[in-house]
Order: sequence, then C-alpha cells, then structure tokens
Amino acid sequence: MPAIPVTRSAVRLLPDSSRCITKPYLPSDRDTVEGGTRVERLIQRVMAMPPDEARDTLEGLRRQFGGRHADLDKVLLRGFLVVAHLIPDAAGLSEEEQTLIGAYFMHEYSIEGAAVTNPSIVEAPDQTGAPAGSLRVVVSIRAVGEGHISSIEFRTGLVGPNGDVELAAPGAPATGHRLSPVFHKALFMAKLEEIGEGDGFAQQALGQLGDWFTMTQLDEALADLGRHEASSHAVQHVIQAMHWLASSNYELAFPLESDLSQRVLFPSGPAESQGMEDARLVRFVGPDGAVVYYATYTAFDGFSVLPQLIETVDFRTFRIATLNGPAARNKGIAIFPRLVGGRYAALGRFDGETNHLMLSDHVRFWHDTAQIQLPTYPWELMQIGNSGAPLETEAGWLVVTHGVGPMRRYVLGAILLDIDDPRVVIGHLREPLLEPDEGEREGYVPNVVYSCGSIIHDGRLVIAYGASDTSTRFASVEVDALLAELTKH
Repeated sequence: MPAIPVTRSAVRLLPDSSRCITKPYLPSDRDTVEGGTRVERLIQRVMAMPPDEARDTLEGLRRQFGGRHADLDKVLLRGFLVVAHLIPDAAGLSEEEQTLIGAYFMHEYSIEGAAVTNPSIVEAPDQTGAPAGSLRVVVSIRAVGEGHISSIEFRTGLVGPNGDVELAAPGAPATGHRLSPVFHKALFMAKLEEIGEGDGFAQQALGQLGDWFTMTQLDEALADLGRHEASSHAVQHVIQAMHWLASSNYELAFPLESDLSQRVLFPSGPAESQGMEDARLVRFVGPDGAVVYYATYTAFDGFSVLPQLIETVDFRTFRIATLNGPAARNKGIAIFPRLVGGRYAALGRFDGETNHLMLSDHVRFWHDTAQIQLPTYPWELMQIGNSGAPLETEAGWLVVTHGVGPMRRYVLGAILLDIDDPRVVIGHLREPLLEPDEGEREGYVPNVVYSCGSIIHDGRLVIAYGASDTSTRFASVEVDALLAELTKH
C-alpha cells in the first residue's frame, strides 16, 4: 500500500460514441480496373442518378443528419471540394448537385469511439467567475476513435479547495479551420538539415525566398526549380521532404463563439496522420510575465513516432510545429513552466527507458540532454518516464512519473528535482503513488494508470490520469505529505 493517502475523485469520464465530427471519406483503390479510379466511378454513378432520385436522396440525408450538424449542406460541400478536381466542368454543376456528390465523400467519425484517456490539467487563461477558493482549469484528453486514431479534445471545470474536481458538460465537437503559417527560413532549413535534406536543391529553393515565407511562396519556388530538374529522382525526393515539413507545421483556428470543450485537434499533418497522442500541457510564464500554453504530443503516422509542439495563448488558435534536434526523440517530452537558468528546460525519455533533462535556448530545438534517473524499484524496472510538466514547490521541482513493471503494469510515482539544477534528483518515491485499483484494471490496455499532467491547488496535488487506456479520472494528495516522503530518501 502507498505510504501517502491518495483520494480518488468520483468524477470519471467514459467514451461517448455520440461525440462525432465530420471528415472526408475516400474509398481506397487497391486494384486497377477499367473506367478510372473507384472515386471517379462513384462520381459518375452519382451524376447519372435520375433527377427525382437525386432529389429524394438529398432530402433524405437532410432529414437523417440535419439535426446532428448545424449546417449540413456546408458539411457536404466540403466533400465535394475534395473531389472537384476530378470532375470536368465542376463549376458548372448546381449547388444541389455538388452537395449530393459531396455527401458520398464525407462521413461521421466518433472521436471517442474507443477511449478518453491520458489527460493533463492546467490553470485556465480566464479565472472570471471562479468561486472563492476554486481554480478554473482546462483538461486535455486523448480521444481514441475508429482505427485507433487519436485526437486531442478539451474539458473545462473547477478544482475546489479540497482537490475536488467538477467538469462542465462538453459542447458538440468541431474541428477547426486550418491555416497555413508563415515559415522562418533559418528554422525551416535547420530542420531540413536534421532530416538530411538540407543540401543542393533545398538551398536553391529557399534561396529564392525571403527570411519569412508562406506555403504558396514555397510551392512557387519549388515548381519553378522543379521544372528544370523534373527528371531527377533525388530532386523529387527533396521536394516531397520539403512539402512534408511544411505540411507538418500549421495553425488551427476556431470560431470565437465556440466553447473550448467543442474544439477538437484532429490529425491534420502528415506526421500525425494516424494519431495525436498524449498531450502534456504546461502553462509557461516567460521572463516578462507573458503566459503561453505549450503542449508536447506524440505524432504517429502509422510507422514512426515524432514529438511535436502545440502553442496557444487562448485555446482558440493553435500553432502546431515540429520539434527539432537530436534530443527531440521518442515519446513523452514535458516542458518546465518557466526558464531554468535562463534556458528552456524539459524532461524526456531520450532512450526509451530512463528520464533525461533537456536544455535549450529555443523551445523548438533540443540538442543538450543528460540522464538524471534510472529505473530502480521493482515497479518501474522496465521503463520510467515523466507524467507531465514539473511543478514548482519550495522544496524543488515536483515531477509525477510513471513506471512500468512486471506484467506491463503501469503505475505512478514521483521524484523531486533541485530547483536551480534539475539534473540533481533530491528524492524518489520507493513505492508507487497511484496504482490501478480493481475498478481501473480492465480496459483497452489493462493494468494501467497513466497521466500527462497534474496541478497544485490549495496545498493539494491534483492528478489527472487515464485508467487502462479507456477512461479519465482524478486523484489528489497533500503536497506537504508527498514532499516529506520525497525528502526522506
């Protein structure tokens, strides 16, 4: 049994399959047959519908789905735009024809079809209306849907004076409008060099651009040079790499009137096509007092994992960017909430099994790393890692950790790092802080408790955690009792 009393909240989030977004759906073409691609043949069949049948089909769709989506016709037209380039004289089709065609290339996707898990928790930007003694919070959640594709969604709520958690009911989910950011040439080139594509053709293409450039300007430069070197396989490979990098850095914007709990970060870049996993939120306060929220997450493309960064000041506009440098590897990077010794600091699992401290002069570039903690106790011998951003206390940096032991059982622990030199581990819990109880052992991945972030309020550490990769729960512990146990060892 843990030496420190832990109080579990009665709040438990379970997956709700009714929480659906809409997204394009394109049937795959596995075999080549006469009559064009499968998509083209489907378009031809829809356009060949008798007018009465087409009208009845569209009216039926509006009855079946109109109550589920605020502007159904606009949703269906998004599907048409995906395939319009395959239709001769697409602009000459009526809006009703475009809407019907689009309906065959859109579908509903249940973002929580499998799980809501691995949360983190931070202080909300706006504390207006929070009751005395309570703190308004934002909780990020990994939502897992069909095909095990993960997205990031949010809840809002309050943490009370005793660590009690209340969450508001979420609004209907919606994805944001993707914006193409302005790229900084020096940073773009640095990442190209890191992935081995920064020589020759890439330098020529970027040489035509200013210090800052847009995706459109990059496309124009690549097209201009590519026409002269189209026969070169190596050049085409570099063009693909530059497109991959640019597409992996983007912005998402949501309507001002939307509620935070409606906003879903669904995979949009090539590096995350099969999932955005385990966001570790941190409220970062700069030297000038300015606040920005960072979240590191794991991007998965079906073959490899890549750590990426989310940046926002208001949880309405989000910038997604690649992390760079040899230390930005593997899963589970967590950024400290302020500069340490004048530099950005982060914890990571550089080698896949031990805790490392990372230091940098730029939040997106990580080169310096040092191992600070090895698996020590039986419950963590397989691997250890952080469970969210370090929390500042008078005794040092409090870090909730996770450890994996026999039978691939995940539990939570804690370490304490020196406030000025986080390479120094002051304390390390000998026993787990939180283990799966009998009500948490069953799930998509059994025998797991896992957290991506905690918060301190009114003398209590409030841990947001996932139970067996299925549900989200909360627990709290007295900070003084935890620190006393950590400083004993």
